[in-house]
Amino acid sequence: MANNTGSNSAASSKNASYDYLIKLLLIGDSGVGKSCLLLRFSDDSFTPSFITTIGIDFKIRTIELEGKRIKLQIWDTAGQERFRTITTAYYRGAMGILLVYDVTDDKSFANIRNWIRNIEQHASENVNKILIGNKCDLVDKKVIDTARGKALADEYQIKFMETSAKNSINVDDSFISLARDIKKRLIDSAEPNTGGNSDGGIKNLNAAKKTDGKKGCCS
Repeated sequence: MANNTGSNSAASSKNASYDYLIKLLLIGDSGVGKSCLLLRFSDDSFTPSFITTIGIDFKIRTIELEGKRIKLQIWDTAGQERFRTITTAYYRGAMGILLVYDVTDDKSFANIRNWIRNIEQHASENVNKILIGNKCDLVDKKVIDTARGKALADEYQIKFMETSAKNSINVDDSFISLARDIKKRLIDSAEPNTGGNSDGGIKNLNAAKKTDGKKGCCS
């Protein structure tokens, strides 16, 4: 009898059993590997195929932080300009944002400033951010060195990590570090029963909202 209860609990723990829901957003140019980072973090898998995200997609993973089960709902946005109206609508609900560039692509790095302006225009004030230099496994093709990435992050006073979705380098650390900062800002500093706040604070929710976004791979 006790075993059945434990089994049922384990089966539902991945998505249903959690204390808080945190919404994260991945933004950056098309092709920098946002969807591959998300696939690595959510499913621990990787595909070399390039399939552009159409509009927006999301995945879920539940983690444990300091004794609390935190359900991460992670939105993956299309990088192309033609989807910008759709994707910017999701900025306001995000509690944390991962800004991703490709360390082998100077243009994607330069465009981080544009993405930060989008955050300033559309996201909640004080939203947590982290700068991600992806594809760090491509050492021979790297054009943005670690120091440049760190300097840009320091300029905006945000965290910085280099990652590889392919080789699973720093992927978990990036998402979990951001989630931990959000927990400190929105959970640890306020009573859980305050009903949230104007910037889309942490809520105890029974289920994540469904989305009609289509799946993508490596945009």
